[in-house]
Amino acid sequence: MARYKDEQCRICRREGQKLFLKGSRCYTDKCSISRRNYAPGQNGQKKKKLSEYGTQLREKQKTKAYYGVSEKQFRKYFEMALTEKGITGEVLLQILESRLDNVVYRLGFGSSRAQARMLVTHGAFEVNGHKVDIPSYLVKAGDVISVREIRKDNKAIQANVEENAARPVPAWLEKDAEKLSGKIVRLASREDIDLPVEEHLIVELYSK
Repeated sequence: MARYKDEQCRICRREGQKLFLKGSRCYTDKCSISRRNYAPGQNGQKKKKLSEYGTQLREKQKTKAYYGVSEKQFRKYFEMALTEKGITGEVLLQILESRLDNVVYRLGFGSSRAQARMLVTHGAFEVNGHKVDIPSYLVKAGDVISVREIRKDNKAIQANVEENAARPVPAWLEKDAEKLSGKIVRLASREDIDLPVEEHLIVELYSK
């Protein structure tokens, strides 16, 4: 699948806010938003007034970058959200939060969603006792996600657990740091999601 391979910080600068794409670096003075809080490119410092379509597009692009999904995946999730009960935009965010790579990140086993995706792909986690190496796997309420026994000595995972020990875990998750596992108590609600996005703009964009 095609992925963005340029400098990740350019995405945050384009959106004008931190999307925490590079883990702990985003909390330091090395963050590009802290040093150059303007869009990348030759004309980045010129302020442009966005059209209605442009505003909607930026919301979609920001959300895609935040969760690290492609346009094809994002469209698929939107179509899934349309068939579910509830507010489409909120259901869309709930589906994105239910991705295994996001859950691994939320539990503090990955320093960023990109690293969590890599760890999942390399077979470091299991769901309900079964190995799952698909980052886009959607978890359900009651599922237990844990580090596989043969990967519990992984230095990256151990370092992340120590570094993120004080980081709060969302209310929809339960974490057992000693067993390197977590449980999906319930699916995420809009109040649980800290992404500053106006999801109704994404719905309006796709509804055109």
